[in-house]
Amino acid sequence: MLKNRAVKTVFIVSLSILIIGLGYLYWPRGGSEVVEDDIYTTDLSEIKKKGVLRATTNYNSTNYFIYRGQPMGFHLELLKLFANHIGVELEVFVTNDLEENFACLISSSECDIIAMDLTVTRSRSQLFSFTEPHSQTRQVLVQRLPDNWYSMHSAQIEDELIRNQLDLAGKTIHVQRNSAYVARLNHLMEEIGDTIYVVEVDKEVETLIEQVANGEIGYTISDENLAQVNENYYANIDAKTPISFHQNLAWAVRHDSNELLEAINKWMVDFKQTRQYVSLYNKYFKNPRSAYIAKSQFNTLRGGNISAYDDYFKEFSEKNGWDWRLVASVAFQESRFDPTAVSWAGAFGVMQLMPRTAAKYNVYQNSPVVDNIAAGVNYLNLLDNRLKRHIEDDEERLKFVLAAYNVGIGHVLDARRLAEKHGKDPNVWKDNVDYFILNKSKANYYNDPVVKYGYARGSEPYHYVIEVLERYEHYKNALDG
Repeated sequence: MLKNRAVKTVFIVSLSILIIGLGYLYWPRGGSEVVEDDIYTTDLSEIKKKGVLRATTNYNSTNYFIYRGQPMGFHLELLKLFANHIGVELEVFVTNDLEENFACLISSSECDIIAMDLTVTRSRSQLFSFTEPHSQTRQVLVQRLPDNWYSMHSAQIEDELIRNQLDLAGKTIHVQRNSAYVARLNHLMEEIGDTIYVVEVDKEVETLIEQVANGEIGYTISDENLAQVNENYYANIDAKTPISFHQNLAWAVRHDSNELLEAINKWMVDFKQTRQYVSLYNKYFKNPRSAYIAKSQFNTLRGGNISAYDDYFKEFSEKNGWDWRLVASVAFQESRFDPTAVSWAGAFGVMQLMPRTAAKYNVYQNSPVVDNIAAGVNYLNLLDNRLKRHIEDDEERLKFVLAAYNVGIGHVLDARRLAEKHGKDPNVWKDNVDYFILNKSKANYYNDPVVKYGYARGSEPYHYVIEVLERYEHYKNALDG
């Protein structure tokens, strides 16, 4: 069963209050009246100044998920490419509630963009501005094959299925609340001159498809590209009956984000002409391995795990006051959860402990995986305790701990001394100490009299901190703490 998740709290507001005539208003956070002065605005210049693009997307088998510890998804990869194009970092907020996705953009300061398969409609265009379409699809009916379909001839199966939209009269169809499917079914009722019983539910499309496959509901509606992916998971569903023409799917930004809209449109038009775009689309929507990936126990969507060692991460993290998802992110960065991994420098195991460090915990290359993980968590504790005397703020200190785990605490202390000497804050990582750890491979820094531990390949710990924390945020999106 899919779950709604969001890294940060999003103020939820009924969409009905947002649409007034042909315009729209914003609902202030923490109040009950519409206040025109409380409109939150941001555009490309502000995004670049802050250095962060904040996007919301949904959690499913094509847009965003974690597989074997690696954050994946069509829209996640598109977002990363665009963020890199404009030179900023990326923050992703994940929820499967469309109302939360919309409110995140329209009525709060949490998001700059909705990045998902949004059907371009006239009513939605009153709420926000659509970008250049990233793809096209049509809406299809998802229905279950007859119980004994595997022993039937294809013609017999066809006789049991709905192929004519007129035959939807009197049928009950469950659809996601606030989706474009609701409007399409209402229009279809006008076209066929009969009643279709539309049940709106607070469930994501793939959950409804699963319920069709399990016989819990009779029918649902899905975008064809997503439905075809799910046909690989469930052998007993059919998604070949269209209920709409092909429609554009796009991202959305605020009406006043003109610079951002223009930048996305130009980039999207150019990117769609590349082989990379075709490869990316095929990876998620036409991949023959998609069924295997979806059914894997290491896919967070259905298996709920990121590695074979989650229980060990949880056990030792809980004992030592760490978030197991952070420890798992460190392990992925170190070894991709490979217990046989050995680095060029001799670090070994899931946690890639150096022999000298591991020996302090009586752990060696032939020790069980559980001992390697326990030692890794204990070493994180050691580093954290040593750095507490210098850095009180827990969130800030974590970045120093991660850097020290990668490059050694001596080089991190050197970078702190360099920062202090050059008028930077030695207790703040970003844009302060991280600059000096990054440049510790340069002679004018590693030969400085305040440096005690000499040369270091500073690009490794610099990127290590960024990547571990970024992955940690993704793990928090997809997994309970």
